[in-house]
Amino acid sequence: MADIKIPALGESVTGGQIAKWHFKNGDFVKVGDILLTLETDKVAAEVTAEASGTLSITKQPGDDVVIGDVVGQIAEGAAPAATIAAPPPPAPVTSPAPKIEEKPANITKFEVVPKSEPVPEPASKPAPSPSSEGRITRKKMTPLRKKIADQLVSAQKTAAILTTFNECDMSNVMALRSKLQDAFVAKNGVKLGFMSFFIKAVVEALKAVPQINVRVEGDEIVHQHYYDIGVAVGTERGLIVPVLRDADQKSFAELEQDILGYAKKAKDGKLQVSDLTGGVFTISNGGVYGSLLSTPIINPPQSGILGMHSIQQRPVAVDGQVVIRPMMNLALSYDHRVVDGKEAVTFLIRVKDCIENPARMLVGA
Repeated sequence: MADIKIPALGESVTGGQIAKWHFKNGDFVKVGDILLTLETDKVAAEVTAEASGTLSITKQPGDDVVIGDVVGQIAEGAAPAATIAAPPPPAPVTSPAPKIEEKPANITKFEVVPKSEPVPEPASKPAPSPSSEGRITRKKMTPLRKKIADQLVSAQKTAAILTTFNECDMSNVMALRSKLQDAFVAKNGVKLGFMSFFIKAVVEALKAVPQINVRVEGDEIVHQHYYDIGVAVGTERGLIVPVLRDADQKSFAELEQDILGYAKKAKDGKLQVSDLTGGVFTISNGGVYGSLLSTPIINPPQSGILGMHSIQQRPVAVDGQVVIRPMMNLALSYDHRVVDGKEAVTFLIRVKDCIENPARMLVGA
């Protein structure tokens, strides 16, 4: 009998919650089969079979478990005979149908078809009485949802969060994307999106205003001299923030490939703990859901987060004339304990300038 144990899942992960068993009690499983999916406060992990045999489940979906817990056993042995496909039975031998004598021509259908008895109509069922059952569904919080809740509440209680707003004209970015898109896709195999422009703009702004690129540890301010940028992604499991490492050293194509890779890993539940840790700043794009304006909450221990929003055609004044331009609202939430208003506003204006003049980022101006 081989025990099925919860394995070590990475640094700082001590356990989780069983999300789903992929086999039923009594099923035959083979070495390497994915037995269950475990939800942790960071990632979803899969536990595979280390032996072949009959499965016995002792912990059910929704149960909380820690590393080393036994959640089932495998009775080792060969597959039962019932699981081995048997050859199909031989086809039955059919005998010729008996000859049916023809009836005399003067027999009518009323003589050969017996008169059926009238079928009584069913009695009407009484109308169901109103019931409170089914009006609510109660589900246990997943570890990830609890972690998100704790993080957000902690940020609100600990940091002095303030938000400053601005808007940017997306005309030049949209025109540049349209001009370069076909050649970019042909060369790199991915589309040129808006997010890579904003990642590059944030890196430029962090370089211009390094006071944003800090974190608080106790009574110390830690200045960070690298640019690992987190991109918030909404998934079925909840909000996660995969981190793009050394974004300052990557091309637009490399950033887009990283984003696409993380999106696929998130969809397949393959993100690792290392994919989600160590960011210095976060970008959240509520615009993909239609958000016009929001006040994003910082991701501790970071000191800032940029909120992107929907692009809208709006009338704006340009050189003394009213014109229609595609505009996006930007929001920067920051920790006022370590970031002053002047620094926050300067940072956001730098992001705006980079987006409205994207060619400067391409040539490093």
